[in-house]
Amino acid sequence: MDIIHATDQEQWDSFLSTQTYRPFLQSWTMGEVYRSTGQDPLRLQVMDDGKIVGICQAIVVPARRGRHLAIHYGPILSKTDEQTVSALISALKDEAQEYNCSFVRMSPFWIADTAIAMPNTKASPLHLLAEHLWYIPLTTPSLWSDEKTSNEQRVTSNESDLMIGMRKNTRNLIRRAEKEGVTIKRCSDPLANLEPFIALHEETRRRHKFTPYTNAFFRAQVEHFSARNECTMYQAWYNNEVIASSIHMHAFGETSYHHGASTHKYDKIPASYLLQWTAITDALKRGDHVYNFWGIAPVIDKENGMRDRNHPFAGVTTFKTGFGGELLELTHCKDIPVNNKYYATRALEIVRKWKRGF
Repeated sequence: MDIIHATDQEQWDSFLSTQTYRPFLQSWTMGEVYRSTGQDPLRLQVMDDGKIVGICQAIVVPARRGRHLAIHYGPILSKTDEQTVSALISALKDEAQEYNCSFVRMSPFWIADTAIAMPNTKASPLHLLAEHLWYIPLTTPSLWSDEKTSNEQRVTSNESDLMIGMRKNTRNLIRRAEKEGVTIKRCSDPLANLEPFIALHEETRRRHKFTPYTNAFFRAQVEHFSARNECTMYQAWYNNEVIASSIHMHAFGETSYHHGASTHKYDKIPASYLLQWTAITDALKRGDHVYNFWGIAPVIDKENGMRDRNHPFAGVTTFKTGFGGELLELTHCKDIPVNNKYYATRALEIVRKWKRGF
């Protein structure tokens, strides 16, 4: 078994496209997004007898709290035996030392409670990405389900199926938005329409008090993915104004609702419901198998289905789950300590976690 630096985008993305879970954050294109914002990607391929059995894209993060490698929804492995995982962890630690990092933070797209040994790691005090994902299967059964079937055995959903699976109130709000005169525009050139989105996003950030992506990040992501026809920006128009907007990534047969924003000026107009429904039906027409809403608040009382109302994602959870779908719980983020500086960072992050309400 060898672990090498990847140099071929086609080979990388081809492997990713054949896996059960294909997060676009591990795509070659996403690495170029980070490169454009000043954070270099590190791409490792796990080779077994000349065949790729894993990929792992890490980003060098020069954070003040501790320089580290961040692995967003990776690694992606077709072999998850202890030998393969241990070899990759060892290689990542060596690479982190070369980049003068004090630790590696790994947020794998692995199902929670999966029996995958991760030696020499510690549970991270913070999550790197959402670990409780809400998604709509667009094929039955979905590739993300536990039921193992061939592509020929999967049945593509239709709009009626999806409407039936929604909460009644969500269906009514979609129809109400149409009656109120809301129209949805798909931007043929997302980069040219980015400024209205950024303005709405800044308003949303101030209203909900979260830490946003930078404008440079938005621009780089839209530019790189649009060039591959893997990004769509939607705008909801009302009274000749854009009152809601979103950016969706669609790659490897999956659509992800990645960024959203809206104005409080027309808070009684349910434009975001019609916007999401448009994006979902577009994913269905593309033949995608999953529509990924990303993070929701976790259930803290499984017997009664009670969610954590104080969780930062609590506000969007009702909105997202109203469209119907299923929960995917992922393995908690892991850290690979590289030197003793990590433990100072860890202490700071434990305090930060408490302040943020996670």
